[in-house]
Amino acid sequence: MTVLFVASRAASPAASQLIPDLSTRFQPSDSAPWTILFVLTLITLVPAILMCMTPLVRLLVVFHFLRQALGTQTAPSNPTLLGLGLMMTWFLLAPVVADVNREAVDPYRAAKITGWEAIELGSKPVKHFLLRYARQKDLALFAAAGQVERPNAPDDLPMRVVIPAYILSELKAGFAIGAVLFLPFLLIDMVTAAITTSIGMFQLPPVVVSTPLKILLFVMVDGWNLLAHSLLKSF
Repeated sequence: MTVLFVASRAASPAASQLIPDLSTRFQPSDSAPWTILFVLTLITLVPAILMCMTPLVRLLVVFHFLRQALGTQTAPSNPTLLGLGLMMTWFLLAPVVADVNREAVDPYRAAKITGWEAIELGSKPVKHFLLRYARQKDLALFAAAGQVERPNAPDDLPMRVVIPAYILSELKAGFAIGAVLFLPFLLIDMVTAAITTSIGMFQLPPVVVSTPLKILLFVMVDGWNLLAHSLLKSF
């Protein structure tokens, strides 16, 4: 994420300074093909970066649980949920982006630091954000698996340990929120099934009756507002 931000904000007069830095890093002499290869590889990693280093992981898991609980199958559609998740991610990451801009992008555009120094400085706010939501248990798991020496502080852990630990922590948080969200709708399904069975409506699937009731309940309590409020508070 830091690499993308630095590269996008620096795509101006300072962008020409980044190419020699990358070229000399990968090859002693300047080489445009190496730079093109690096940029194309970076573009292919954009979806993975968004999913692995942003709150989008937790948001999409919760939205999936909500849709399954409501029983609407394809409503809201995947692009709608993805768009909502991206906008909420942008909102949540605004302070981190501001820190990256202040500590890395602005000095780089002022020609005070090199491109790789900007990436190293810009990764610190991102790492601090990931560590804030990564559980100690998950950090210890990947630190032990990677045979990383015991650090003096969590900030000393490498990103190869922090990123997978953050993903596991976000998945756990998303499943926990989704399970709590699922319970009231599950109760409606059970009550509806019991009532339809007791009055002899065996050929009518209970989901035909429970789905409109769940949607009506979700709309009456202003469910989207409550869900967005709870998700934002969880961060």
